[in-house]
Amino acid sequence: MPLDHVGDNSLSRRAMKAELLDAETELRLAYAWRDERDEAALHRLITAYMRLAISMASKFKRYGAPMNDLIQEAGLGLMKAADKFDPDRGVRFSTYAVWWIKASIQEYVMRNWSMVRTGSTSSQKSLFFNMRRVQARLEREAAAVGERLDRHQLHQMISTEIGVPLHDVEMMEGRLSGSDYSLNATQTTDEDGREWIDALEDDSAQAESLVEDSHDTAQLREWLLVAMNALNDRERFIVRERKLRDAPRTLESLGTELGLSKERVRQLEAAAFVKMRKNLESQSREVHHFLV
Repeated sequence: MPLDHVGDNSLSRRAMKAELLDAETELRLAYAWRDERDEAALHRLITAYMRLAISMASKFKRYGAPMNDLIQEAGLGLMKAADKFDPDRGVRFSTYAVWWIKASIQEYVMRNWSMVRTGSTSSQKSLFFNMRRVQARLEREAAAVGERLDRHQLHQMISTEIGVPLHDVEMMEGRLSGSDYSLNATQTTDEDGREWIDALEDDSAQAESLVEDSHDTAQLREWLLVAMNALNDRERFIVRERKLRDAPRTLESLGTELGLSKERVRQLEAAAFVKMRKNLESQSREVHHFLV
């Protein structure tokens, strides 16, 4: 069943009209897909259990995600289940598919809960989907006996109840309590107020750095020109072709043009660099700083 460009109402109606598979038919379709990669069998299996995927997706609407997106993720989970299902294990496909559908939806909800990722470990996932429910129950039970739990007590009880570290509970509490804000929002209610993004430090190069870099580059270029002029014509040609071109030439191609062996060109290149270094070092002690 194609999922793209289909509204959730339309998809739900189509899913409800799909056939109900008995255990024997389900098993036959599963074998046909696993052993023969029969796409028609896969399509029939997916279509029959799309109502299950939609039903599970509807349970996650409270997290604010669009229902159609939840159905899409549920469908992906269903397809993963069909691809990995082993009919030889003796379990119904629907029982196996439930885990994959739920996992796919949960991953989507956690990815899209906030621009800042909530987390993806098993501990964080368990907290994300159970913390509020467990917290509400604990508070109800405490209120029923006339007690009032402070924040630390509540976090400790949640940690014990869900079986996760206390610091994970505290971290998740902060993430679930916070909200995402636009950096283009103004800092005051005044329409002409400064936006929050204006308060961020500019990490681009400052004027002082730009001037220094420009000066250093010009000075180094001048030194290199002087050093290049100290070479003979053949040495200058080799250095220019090997180091100053956008696409440096190979030793072999230069040897062919100059009528020399590749090894001889390498020796001339090395000698030219030694000569240039000596020339640069003789110009200024500052050059040593650039070359180290």
